Amino acid sequence: MTPDLFADDASAAPAPSTLVLGPGAVLLRGFALPVAQALRDGVLAVAQAAPWRHMETPGGRQMSVATTSCGDLGWVSDRRGYRYAARDPGSGEPWPAMPAVFRSLAREAAAAGGYPGFDPDSCLVNRYAPGTRLSLHQDRDERDLQAPIVSVSLGLGAVFLWGGFTRTERAERVPLQHGDVVVWGGPDRLRFHGVLPVREGAHAQWGDARVNLTFRRAG
Repeated sequence: MTPDLFADDASAAPAPSTLVLGPGAVLLRGFALPVAQALRDGVLAVAQAAPWRHMETPGGRQMSVATTSCGDLGWVSDRRGYRYAARDPGSGEPWPAMPAVFRSLAREAAAAGGYPGFDPDSCLVNRYAPGTRLSLHQDRDERDLQAPIVSVSLGLGAVFLWGGFTRTERAERVPLQHGDVVVWGGPDRLRFHGVLPVREGAHAQWGDARVNLTFRRAG
């Protein structure tokens, strides 16, 4: 039996467990399951206000991952580079407010991972179709590199690539399931990381998609 079959029933979900990925990084398995439906509602509301789009890379290619954002700042990419902006470049409007359930989950997960007091001002929402991947990269566009990153997995499972401090170092492959949360910061804050191509599948809440919420202190 797979955990996804019971994702709508928090009472049926296994108790969260913790996997240490490094001196400043943990995987909190199932941590987001109790609020999975509320997170889905929040994602749909955000995407309605700021529709998904495939942004352009600085090199002129279209990203395979569809993105949107919420909070004071949203992550954007185009030929001018990667950066944070206060307004959605598609509409010119401010990004949607971060849903309360997003902010509370990010704070609780950060505290559970050893980073109390985390207050995110940005949530990047990525949607992966089957076959979509995210190449190894560092998160270094944020002004405050002392704050941790909180990454929430929803929908289809994926393999998270947890690398070193150079792109050439061999990355550990970490399976992620619906409701898992990865928290990293401190000595692990600038590790390279990515996602292998998402496999075909169907999830009870998300269908044939994987959705990832990444919380940061960007400004």
